[in-house]
Amino acid sequence: MGPLHGVKVVEIASLAPAPFGCMVLADLGADVLRVERAGAPGDGLAPPDGPLDRGKRTIKLDLKDPDDLHTLYALVEQADVFVEGFRPGVAERLGIGPADLEHRNSRLVYGRMTGWGQQGPLASTAGHDINYIALSGALDLIGRSGERPVPPGNIIGDFAGGGMLLALGVVSALYERDRSGKGQVVDAAMVDGAALYTAFMHGMHAVGLWNQPRGENALDSGAPFYDTYECADGRYVAVGCVEFPFYVQLLAALGIDDPDLPFQLDTSGWAQLKEVIGAKIKERTRDEWAAVFANSDACVTPVLSPWEAHEHGHNQAREAFIEVSGLRQPAPAPRFSRTPAPRPEPHTADSSVLAKMLSDWGIADDQLKRLTG
Repeated sequence: MGPLHGVKVVEIASLAPAPFGCMVLADLGADVLRVERAGAPGDGLAPPDGPLDRGKRTIKLDLKDPDDLHTLYALVEQADVFVEGFRPGVAERLGIGPADLEHRNSRLVYGRMTGWGQQGPLASTAGHDINYIALSGALDLIGRSGERPVPPGNIIGDFAGGGMLLALGVVSALYERDRSGKGQVVDAAMVDGAALYTAFMHGMHAVGLWNQPRGENALDSGAPFYDTYECADGRYVAVGCVEFPFYVQLLAALGIDDPDLPFQLDTSGWAQLKEVIGAKIKERTRDEWAAVFANSDACVTPVLSPWEAHEHGHNQAREAFIEVSGLRQPAPAPRFSRTPAPRPEPHTADSSVLAKMLSDWGIADDQLKRLTG
């Protein structure tokens, strides 16, 4: 049933980060009720159907309608967690800010998902993943030498530094509530989360191991032993043999045996080593190299697209990808020995399923009729 079985979450529909965080909670067994905003432009801010809404149930409420707002309060009284992704001040204006809900449920964990956080000069301004990771220092780390920074999709800000940080904060607050009996506000900001992911680089920089410009350090494509290389078919392999014994295995598998090659950690020879390794890898296709390195410690793997990753034998053995309503997607993670996460259920508009969920929450019959139509 999952380690969060019995936890009740009310999620106010928003875009990407908060829905992802609530997807993680649902994956781990929580009951997540998503509230779409009826009457809002475009009929609400619900994310597109797909992985982010798996395991959830949905209702529509007009938060500016007093009766609908009263219904939301009734839900909050039964909930453990409330999540919103508004700009600072919006929830308060709607009457669903932390102070509005605390006196209705003092045990409520109130999760706030924003880009810039609840205070600071930028708190009320617009932004997107690329802006948050830029200001945090994370974006500057990503890219080739002499080239501009490259945004890594919206993974670092929206999902890693946003939704996942929100989920961790909510679970931590629930754990603390078991001791104190009190809820609290979780202020999850994408700019904070993105900065958190650079902790290791700050340590490396402090001891002189990450002081070169972007793309010229050991782990940012500067080193020949930590980079991607093009194969004969135009696809790529990833090479990550940082430790010397693994690097030796790489050279042996590639058939490189030249005593005059520069030492692995001699930065002045990195360009030469890249040229030699790159020329060898260009001789075979990606999948041919994948077969060569399949049982090796040389730390060489094929670079797979998200749409073919499910085909790899390791991912298949771990059942790392599943299908929900015919849509292939990543499976829940992490894994638990005693309380494994349930297989995600598809989103459904079945009113009977929703009615049972709300009944289990203890919602009164008059409210049930209003919510399920």
